[in-house]
Amino acid sequence: MASDSNRIQRGLTIVQLLKPHRRSLWLGLLAICGESIADLLEPWPLKIVLDNVIAHKVSHGWLFAVIRRTVGTAPHQILIFACVSVGLITLLNAVCTYYEKFITTSVGQWVTHDLRRTLYSHVQRLSLAYHDQKKTGDLISRVTSDIDSVQTFIVSGLLSILVDVITLAGMIGVMFYVNWRFTLVALAVVPILFAIVYSYTRRVKKASREVRKHEGKLLSVVQEVLGSIRVVKAFARENYEVQRLEGESLETVEAALKARALKARLVPIVNVVTAGGVCAVLYFGGNSALRNGLTAGSIVLFLSYISKMYKPMQDISKIMDSYSKADVGYERIQEIISVKDQMRDAPDAGRAPAFKGRIDFDNVDFSYDEQPILRDVTLHIEAGTSVALVGPTGSGKTTIANLIARFYDPTAGTIKIDGIDVRTLTQKSLRDQMSFVLQDTVLFSGSIWDNIAYGKPEASHLEIAKAAEMANALEFIEKLPGRFGAEIGERGVTLSGGQRQRIAIARAIIRNSPILILDEPSSGLDASSEQLVFEAMDRLMKGRTSLVIAHRLSTIRNAACIYVVKDGQIVESGVHDELLSKEDGIYRQLHDIQFNTDEAAAMQVAV
Repeated sequence: MASDSNRIQRGLTIVQLLKPHRRSLWLGLLAICGESIADLLEPWPLKIVLDNVIAHKVSHGWLFAVIRRTVGTAPHQILIFACVSVGLITLLNAVCTYYEKFITTSVGQWVTHDLRRTLYSHVQRLSLAYHDQKKTGDLISRVTSDIDSVQTFIVSGLLSILVDVITLAGMIGVMFYVNWRFTLVALAVVPILFAIVYSYTRRVKKASREVRKHEGKLLSVVQEVLGSIRVVKAFARENYEVQRLEGESLETVEAALKARALKARLVPIVNVVTAGGVCAVLYFGGNSALRNGLTAGSIVLFLSYISKMYKPMQDISKIMDSYSKADVGYERIQEIISVKDQMRDAPDAGRAPAFKGRIDFDNVDFSYDEQPILRDVTLHIEAGTSVALVGPTGSGKTTIANLIARFYDPTAGTIKIDGIDVRTLTQKSLRDQMSFVLQDTVLFSGSIWDNIAYGKPEASHLEIAKAAEMANALEFIEKLPGRFGAEIGERGVTLSGGQRQRIAIARAIIRNSPILILDEPSSGLDASSEQLVFEAMDRLMKGRTSLVIAHRLSTIRNAACIYVVKDGQIVESGVHDELLSKEDGIYRQLHDIQFNTDEAAAMQVAV
């Protein structure tokens, strides 16, 4: 991964992507040269037969001197020589074409793998601030569709262009050798062709960029809706979401048709210009033949070269479509690669020592997009104790927890663990000593084994079973078909909220870290599930430094200290009874509101 990060810092270039595969590319280049030689030799056996067998003329030149010394001047022997030459040239072309296609496909696949790994690794390491602003669907589009367009160009276009260029150069050289005046006639349309291709390439690239933009938006809509399908169904908004997708899809179709119209015009225009070149060759070649300036074999040779020479030009015009998509895709990939992580480790960052768990906030400020979130926050958590954060929604409680784990850095002030500024430590070594149990429990598609062991992949089955037992999860796991091997579906949809939360607690237990952060872990649970979760949390927090973000105040009565957060500031602090004794205190108000609500609910149930 170190090499990936170095390449990211320097900026990723096509040369860097292809460098590890240079040996294969050299072999591919040899195969290309063989292909080009075969293309150049292909019409010569026919010229030999026309001029020396059918026309009964003895041609001159070094090639025919070699033929005379090899097989003699007898027409029958020359015919056999030509037939054998056709077979050898075809065999050379077949072998070289196979290896060229095999090598380009291999290189394309490996470059795609390297690019995908590098891009995905970089995306994983970007800060939460970046992910908060980007649409997931657009990132998925860049990791999949844009990389696939680069692969398609490498496989079908990269070395193919070299084949066409080398073949063109060889044909033009041979044609000048045979008859330079005739060659100038044949090449008269070339500048026109290149001007057309160049002009259209720029326009096609612009149109392709617009198509990719709309495809990213479309994928974002699909990802967002499918990820929230329960909400869509709960509010019966299926028709609305279909209409929203239809709108994005229509914009994508319009952009794609506009791009396709440009691409569709390019090839016919090239064909028309090419036909003009062929007509010129036929006219001047026919006149020259009538004046005995060219043999029939030479005219056939020129016509064959003309068709072969214009074909690479037509191929290049078609490859421009693939190139435009790849170029736009690569630009979009580079946009991500060039983003500098806002949460980079300092150059001299060290590995975190084994924490005891004392946490200090000293006059911490934090702003998000220039909007103040926290102001002058100072708090202290002794090692091995439990501290709670309470307050109205949006007051900044979760932000405080995020700053401890360095998901963000404070705008001002310092955060220390055991007296060490967290910014002087590597992020991985810092987070390796923390466990999280969040309100929105995230489980991964896979077995229960995999989900519990996510924080400690090397954990034994005995450790996993013990963690499940401590988390009060064993009782429902043993009832599942397959027990610990049971597949729980994407995001754990086959489990209840309480079951998912207990799996998350088991995942935190098995990590056995000194610092624990619980962000409203009991939110949305029924009474029976809540009791099981509380018991599991008590076991989990024992002997650990625990920061609990609480909504239900009954869960934090025994906290060593409770900090009340409002509008980004700590306005009260103390133990439960102390805060409750303040008649006009915010904690007292929150407690009374919650207590009265719970009491009214209980009375309603009783009725």
